[in-house]
Amino acid sequence: MAIFSGLSPAKETSDATATNGTKKATPQKASIDTSRSNSPQRAESVDNTAEFSGDVSTNNEIPTQEILRKVDKLTVLDADGKAVPFKDIYNGPGVARRVLVIFIRHFFCGNCQEFIRSLAASITPADLLQLPTPTFIAVIGCGSPSLIPMYQNETACPFPVYADPTKKLYDELGMLRTLNLGTRPEYQRKALVSMMTASFVQSLKMLKGGKAFQGGDYQQVGGEFMFEPVDLTTPICAPGDNSKQLGAIGGNETESREEKRVTWCHRMKNTRDHAEIPELREVLGFDEEESPGHDVKRWQKALRERKGTGLSSTTGGSGNSAEKASV
Repeated sequence: MAIFSGLSPAKETSDATATNGTKKATPQKASIDTSRSNSPQRAESVDNTAEFSGDVSTNNEIPTQEILRKVDKLTVLDADGKAVPFKDIYNGPGVARRVLVIFIRHFFCGNCQEFIRSLAASITPADLLQLPTPTFIAVIGCGSPSLIPMYQNETACPFPVYADPTKKLYDELGMLRTLNLGTRPEYQRKALVSMMTASFVQSLKMLKGGKAFQGGDYQQVGGEFMFEPVDLTTPICAPGDNSKQLGAIGGNETESREEKRVTWCHRMKNTRDHAEIPELREVLGFDEEESPGHDVKRWQKALRERKGTGLSSTTGGSGNSAEKASV
């Protein structure tokens, strides 16, 4: 059951007890914190099969343009199994100028499903259309694309969902692996047991179709990355431009593309460490004073304890980011 919830197995406790009742020395936890490196080859030196007993040692360093040029060549899969260049997700024809790309864990992860449910309840495509600059959200999981319809149905996700079963994007963008549960986040509205049970039932329903074990790597954790134009001063399209369908892939392939960069990002340190909804709303440009959460105290705490790093175009003058990153 632990594999569905993100709970660490008993063998990964910090102090292992021997059969004679004595305690063995705790082995030194492996660290593969390579996110400080700007080398595009950093992923090749990372052992992505490593397991961790606690939060993974990572940071929220903004990916360089060199790294982005490398990942642009990678592909994700849509619900039909069609390959889509990653660059088309955030900078393709007909795509909004600002795109928040969310990397979830496996498709059966109850923690991530709860995160997407809370996100969908707080932010809708219509809300994003009201922002001064066209903005959209895309979701990427590490399992089989055949599970995307199930995932969208279970989470009521109104945003496009893609799959990266190779996990190459996760590796190149510095997202690591762990089974540590972490503390309860604000976006978790259901009890842990309830989420675990729901995840188990979902997988059982997929046994007949042979998809029960295609959810993805249960140890992989994700993150969130905000892509914005390097130069926002020259608008390419207005929010009311009906010639573009926000979030759609395809269109005029000869259309010029503006250069984009990551202006804000957050990498998960445990299985319940997605950026909180209040922080994402602020990064996207919404007024937090008019956005009450499920629990006011936890909502306010989530906003105070920021997780991400960077300055999106909407928070550039606010000074609310936990860290200021040069991008």
